[in-house]
Amino acid sequence: MSAPRATGMHEQLPWAIVALAGAGLTLFSLVWSGGTLGAGLSGHGWQAPPFAMSTIARMADVGPASMWPQAPPAAVYAGMTGLLAVLAVPVALVVGLLLNRAARPKGLAGRRELAALCPKGIEARARELRPSLEGRDRLHPDETGNLLGNLSPKGPELRSSYEDVELDLMAPRAGKSTGIAVPRVLRAQGAVLFTSNKSDVYAVTRAEREKAGTVWTFDPQGIAHAPRAMWWNMLGECHTTEGARRLAGHFVASVNDDTAKKDFWISAAQNTLTALFLAAARNRAPVQELLAWLADPADRTPVDLLRDAGLIAMAEQLQGTVRGAVETRDGIYETARQTVACLLDPEILAWVTPDPELPEFRPGQHVLGRDTLFLLSKDGGGSAAGVIAGLADATLRAGVVAAEYMGGRLDPPLTAVLDEAANVCRIADLPDLYSHFGSRGISVVTLLQSYRQGARVWGEVGMDALWSAATIKLLGAGLDDADFVQKVSTLVGQHDVRTPTISRAKDGTSRSYSYRLDPILPPDRIRALPKGTALLLATGVKPALIQLRPWYREPGADVISAAAKAETAAITERAARRLLPGVHLSKPGSDDRWNRAPR
Repeated sequence: MSAPRATGMHEQLPWAIVALAGAGLTLFSLVWSGGTLGAGLSGHGWQAPPFAMSTIARMADVGPASMWPQAPPAAVYAGMTGLLAVLAVPVALVVGLLLNRAARPKGLAGRRELAALCPKGIEARARELRPSLEGRDRLHPDETGNLLGNLSPKGPELRSSYEDVELDLMAPRAGKSTGIAVPRVLRAQGAVLFTSNKSDVYAVTRAEREKAGTVWTFDPQGIAHAPRAMWWNMLGECHTTEGARRLAGHFVASVNDDTAKKDFWISAAQNTLTALFLAAARNRAPVQELLAWLADPADRTPVDLLRDAGLIAMAEQLQGTVRGAVETRDGIYETARQTVACLLDPEILAWVTPDPELPEFRPGQHVLGRDTLFLLSKDGGGSAAGVIAGLADATLRAGVVAAEYMGGRLDPPLTAVLDEAANVCRIADLPDLYSHFGSRGISVVTLLQSYRQGARVWGEVGMDALWSAATIKLLGAGLDDADFVQKVSTLVGQHDVRTPTISRAKDGTSRSYSYRLDPILPPDRIRALPKGTALLLATGVKPALIQLRPWYREPGADVISAAAKAETAAITERAARRLLPGVHLSKPGSDDRWNRAPR
């Protein structure tokens, strides 16, 4: 084992000698030139010592300053230092550029390939998409596009345009909230729609969004324990058959994991709900009356209301369901009751019931301003996911209508952040609508924990459509689906790797090279992406690695952090009053966190 190592060291020895000689020559040249420069600039002549080995020996013996005896040593050394500084700057820039290129994996996109997402490119695109920016010389970066992060390892800043639609896949605690959701809400230029099953983003952004406009908080299950300060007319979206069917579909999707596998009962329940929603909306019947119709299949009131509204075909269909076999009818109605079971909770029902003392949320007005809508719901059994999806869908459709009136595109754009979309915002045809939103000035980002999570809701075909429609895709840390990660590695591509081969014989040593194709990013490396790093897949551009920019590292984070702490404390206090009557939180620093309130 020792012989190969000795031979290797023997082969490297000549190169080491050359490198040492080159370094010595460079150092001598610097000292010789700098000393001469210092002597000349100080007025003591430009006579340089001989550029020879004898000069090197003398410098080593008595010091560099002795080579210019007519000049003071301070001037000589100043010249050397100044020349070193002048040469060091370009050398450092070149070295830094080479190191940056070496740090980026070969085969991934660099600054040149990502020019359209860099500041100049994205500003030019924003001026084309937003007529309101015409004539302005300087634009704030947030007016030009959505911040994605910095190109790894050292920039520049990358942004997506307002016609891009985004899909982000990251595991929990990989930076979805801090690096994507919060910055997107804080930097939004127009109206905001945000969905989640947690209160963290709400706590961080609410105070800042209040500076931009009204904050509407739809929190029927007490995620942030926000007091009810609004109501939404759920049936107001059901005056058309399309609107009623869409709302029914949201309730059905909230209890059906894969919309591609609807069985008879699910489809029949959706048809029945569509008829009941339409009957209630056309005749201004409250939601409570609609629930009463569901509880009593023999009630002919909705059939008569549909006939009175001129919807004869819909009335006949509903009557056919009611007159069918008792077992079939009861099965259909029971399935329908299960899909809207959340409305049996009076606290949830109150948010979709008209209240003359509270303002009504109107999606059509919301998308035209800079207001913010927070839609919060639990996931799992008893969640208000159907209502949340209905209101989110109504807001997005209102944005499409408003864009059509504006000439095709919203300006400023509507920002929609669908966090936990697979749990609390299951819009069944979201994959089909995705690319359509981008052309309307609706900037949508859907946040999922994995590709498989989306496939569970929209099916493999639907998830493939969503993946294809997204023009920007960010893949973060913790993707453990082996099949999916392998597919991503294939999409990233391969690059040539040169492998040296050394052959030794009696007459000498020869070196040859062969090439093989290796993945640019193997599956194990994609899975092990560090937290805060994401793989960027943009349409028409080679993949790139980016560094997310968490909100707490941005300018002004101290003000936002203080507001977030105050909001979190308020949420905790409201939770204590609601869940533990007669108990209040102790002050910070107290030994006991919970204290019994005095009676």
